[in-house]
Amino acid sequence: MKSINGRNLVKLLEHHGWKLLRITGSHHIYGKKGSEIRISVPFHGDKALKIGLVKNILKLAGINEKEL
Repeated sequence: MKSINGRNLVKLLEHHGWKLLRITGSHHIYGKKGSEIRISVPFHGDKALKIGLVKNILKLAGINEKEL
């Protein structure tokens, strides 16, 4: 799996129908209509996110890792 930063992960989530609910500090909170799941994405500019965090966010969002 390749590394990804918060900015690109947010674009991927929005492409799959996730909507920005609020921003708390440096974290963007996303939700989807009909889902109780909330996804918190650390947004630190171009700094790469850790692989385990990215995998967990993709799993929660229902997005395949191959779409990166």
